[in-house]
Amino acid sequence: MNQQAGLSLDNINNLSVSEAQQWFSHCCAAPKWFEAMAKARPFTDICQVKQVAQELWLGSSNQDLLTAFEAHPMIGDVSSLRKKYAATKDIASNEQQGATQASEQTLQSLADANHKYLAKHGFIFIICATGLSADTMLNALMQRINNSTATEIQLAAAEQIKITLLRLEKGLEKGIQTT
Repeated sequence: MNQQAGLSLDNINNLSVSEAQQWFSHCCAAPKWFEAMAKARPFTDICQVKQVAQELWLGSSNQDLLTAFEAHPMIGDVSSLRKKYAATKDIASNEQQGATQASEQTLQSLADANHKYLAKHGFIFIICATGLSADTMLNALMQRINNSTATEIQLAAAEQIKITLLRLEKGLEKGIQTT
């Protein structure tokens, strides 16, 4: 399936199951979530898509959450941003725009703090970075780094659904490249 400008809900509803799974996987990489989203079709409107997305996400296991987190680039790592966003560039490219405009010192601080966070919690720091400056992201990371891992999984899951909902909206506006 090629990228479609102005992909409609009808297009999504009429995709094959495997194409729909692939489409939804660009919004969230948790397999159980994107498989369930494909099965939940047809949708009547974007509100229903978002409602089902949230309900399914709330029922996700920790393994599903961690799988989704693994698909994200580390905040501030510009080279991994390019690599990981290659398949979802139309809907995810601006998510860390604040990091791409940061000073080298801030990027280094983000990288250092991210590595400490990863070592402590076993997954990268997740934040819905849209519209946030690198300094704001760094401050949030520093505030959360000493939380328990159980708390961080829940906070990261709350951030992940924000990201997913934004990607769903953008995907319906612009279309998503799935080949």
